[in-house]
Amino acid sequence: MMKKDIGALSREDADASPKAAVCYHVPVLRERSVQMLVTDPDGIYIDVTFGGGGHSRAILEHLSDKGRLFGVDRDPDAAANAPDDARFTFIASDFRYLTHWTDYYGITQVNGILADLGVSSHHFDTPERGFSFRYGAALPDMRMNTRGGRTAAELLNAAPEQEIADILFRYGELKDARRIAASLVQARQKAPITTIDELVSVLQSYLPRASEQRRSKLSRIFQAFRIAINDELGALKTLLAASEELLVPGGRIAVLTYHSLEDRIVKQWFRQGAGTSAENELIYGAAPKLFQAVNNRPIVADDEEIAHNNRARSAKLRVAEHR
Repeated sequence: MMKKDIGALSREDADASPKAAVCYHVPVLRERSVQMLVTDPDGIYIDVTFGGGGHSRAILEHLSDKGRLFGVDRDPDAAANAPDDARFTFIASDFRYLTHWTDYYGITQVNGILADLGVSSHHFDTPERGFSFRYGAALPDMRMNTRGGRTAAELLNAAPEQEIADILFRYGELKDARRIAASLVQARQKAPITTIDELVSVLQSYLPRASEQRRSKLSRIFQAFRIAINDELGALKTLLAASEELLVPGGRIAVLTYHSLEDRIVKQWFRQGAGTSAENELIYGAAPKLFQAVNNRPIVADDEEIAHNNRARSAKLRVAEHR
């Protein structure tokens, strides 16, 4: 049976949820990522973005009876997808707290860590989660963990104009971030922004007319708010730092990224490790390199996979081995 822990939702809670979908998410680069991750079938592995469990099930297929796998996800909906396998333990938590959980289970080192970053199909396709501009009536929520934290609607209606501008510029890389922020603040002074349609209406004058370019800019705006709401880049940096102390020599970390901000962080970390900078090198000397890239160039999905799963088109897989 699946092991329970203090962070997990009960099976009864998961089954009672109408959002416990059978098709939660189609895992990207499933076989390739797992083949590159699992080097010891008897080892301990962690899937820090469990989601629909597709990658976790593939990892279990590569493990022996002695192997162990932990699946971590902050989304309460993910618990319904936990496999009924004695080697598996589900942890309902943000992966930024990974070392807290390894301490709790008495684990000092692991053989591999997998992170499939970004938003699952389940999130995009569930209107009430507010991740997609396809569902105009939904409230702008965008939280990965619906049990707490600021929603996108709360940010849009209460955050200072400068904070909104910074979010759009840093996480959406938008040149007109200041003007968009000013328009949002002006609109909310008349009436709160409570639906996706209302948000998009405020953004209209900043959107290109061509449908593809329009979708692209809306995606960048929604991406920016989502990253801020969930502190996605901060969580990623915390995970990478934790991997330096958790991985055994020869252990591997595999990371799937979906936009340049994530990929840039992972690429630089694999090259330099934590706390490395030109200033530090001048003072302390070059820090020892803790990771060795397994693949020098990111692995991407082929045309066949993209045809079956369009969301694989932007995925990049980087794998590194701990020295």
